[in-house]
Amino acid sequence: MKILHITCSPRGQQSVSYRLSQRVMDRLLSQHPAAQIVTRDLWAEPLPHVDGEYAGALGGTRDGARAASGRAMSSLVLSERLIAELRDADCVIIATPMHNFTVPSALKAWLDHVVRIGVTFNATPEGKIGTLADRPVYIAVSSGGYRTGERARQPDFLEPYLRAILPTIGLKNLTFFSVESTVAGPEATTAAFAAVERELDDCVA
Repeated sequence: MKILHITCSPRGQQSVSYRLSQRVMDRLLSQHPAAQIVTRDLWAEPLPHVDGEYAGALGGTRDGARAASGRAMSSLVLSERLIAELRDADCVIIATPMHNFTVPSALKAWLDHVVRIGVTFNATPEGKIGTLADRPVYIAVSSGGYRTGERARQPDFLEPYLRAILPTIGLKNLTFFSVESTVAGPEATTAAFAAVERELDDCVA
């Protein structure tokens, strides 16, 4: 079994989203102790954002690669490497904080590289059709305030966006876990972790 672990918090391994994702990882490893883990820290090793040359290369041919040169070719090689990591994984864990109601720019950059026309999805008269085989994707989210439930006082564009963009490339088996209101202090965060433990036991298989 191969697990792709994607993290994107500037707080690194001290972040709540990372710690939550490790709870998911622990359960997977208890079931698959020989699993291979591929880690991509999008904050420690940030990805370049898609630029005009990259976009132009994608528009040049069906798969984009043959028309690319120079910096655009380098971007496409990186994109292909990221897509290969995703394609090879039996399951994916994404650890992300909420930044300004949505995903951090580091995670958005990764998505822009792996959501690629003619490679991970095809445009058809019926809409975009993903080409990747489905597999479990566990998404560990932390937010400073409440983003769900009766106490939510802010918009949430993070979960709806991921629920829209990941199925575009074929990843439909999505499970979200949340630790919310982290700004309320360590006691509130500890209580939130305790609550989510039950969800983890039920959902991570």
